[in-house]
Amino acid sequence: MGRVTDLASFSALLTDEGRDLLTALRHYDPAQELAVASRLRREHPAELVTAALGQARLRQRAEAKFGADDAYRMYFTPNGVEQSTRKAVAEYRAAAFARLGVRRVADLCCGIGGDAIALARAGIRVLAVDRDPLTAAAARANAEALGLAELIEVRCADVTEVDTSAYDAVFVDPARRGGRGRIFDPEAYSPPLSWAIETARTAPHAALKIAPGIPHEIVPPEAEAEWISDGGDVKEAVLWFGTRPGSVRATLLPGGASLATSAPLPPPPVRKVGRYLYEPDGAVIRAHLVAEVARELGGGLVDETIAYVTADGLRPTPYATAYEITDELPFNLKRLKALLREREVGTLTVKKRGSAVEPEELRRKVKPKGPNAATVFLTRVSGAPTMLIGRPAGR
Repeated sequence: MGRVTDLASFSALLTDEGRDLLTALRHYDPAQELAVASRLRREHPAELVTAALGQARLRQRAEAKFGADDAYRMYFTPNGVEQSTRKAVAEYRAAAFARLGVRRVADLCCGIGGDAIALARAGIRVLAVDRDPLTAAAARANAEALGLAELIEVRCADVTEVDTSAYDAVFVDPARRGGRGRIFDPEAYSPPLSWAIETARTAPHAALKIAPGIPHEIVPPEAEAEWISDGGDVKEAVLWFGTRPGSVRATLLPGGASLATSAPLPPPPVRKVGRYLYEPDGAVIRAHLVAEVARELGGGLVDETIAYVTADGLRPTPYATAYEITDELPFNLKRLKALLREREVGTLTVKKRGSAVEPEELRRKVKPKGPNAATVFLTRVSGAPTMLIGRPAGR
């Protein structure tokens, strides 16, 4: 019964009255929701107002992923906002499919249609499949709202029962959240990763979107594994089929820098801390390509278990952020507090890797105060708890 009510309420949003109401709510303040709801219910049905307010909140949340132009024309479900692909990542993947010569994609577990939209905008015809009726309705509404209905066919079905033989590529985005939150076991995905891999093997090309924490050892040998970050945050991993078997890749958006190899280097040597410390992008770390970045920088690790690269020279690289190190001290909060007070540091950035100390806890204890800024790295250097103090290089 609840599902019927959801679909009925959602359908009401697609009427002229529903669209006008959503347009009027574009800039509404959720903190004033009670007052807004009371006013609107004098002019519109109560159920429509409730649905519109919920959709307006979802659109506001979706703006960060999809941009204002799309988000305020699209329709969302709570899970759809949470699990959909960020627009920049979806566009990157769609362009990759287009470069492969793909013209028809079966988008399995399409959600509210974020990837299908990007694929269609790249000129690719899409079959978008989701088994949830409300989610499929949102995907269909989004294709229509963005003028892409001729390129996107939305089907409400169990993806395991869909024949994909007519398509030259398959994209699978299994559900990685359940009733208790995030799912870490790939075989507990819906559908399981093993099913997605077998489906990928039947198509000329395929891409499987998975969690970035996937162990490297379960990547099939015929797949290319790619880790993608956007704005410095790791967003996802993708298993590509029909591209470069056995290759690993780190791709950094929005710039598009991409580091790949089919023969990863052995771990770089540990060396003493030099003038510069490089913090590799999270996608580089997840892809196990820190050694490749260290070689590019002429550097080594500060510790064999820590993904910080140190070097004596400053070299520009898109794959790591450089800091100039001014001090290397054994971990000691009293000593750090005294140093920061002496240098009048009031803006303190705390980064940690290999330390149990929480950044907020450290800030609370050292009480930074003054006009200057500094960065402190809580880490290990050759096994010893260490504080490295510095600043972004070039500033």
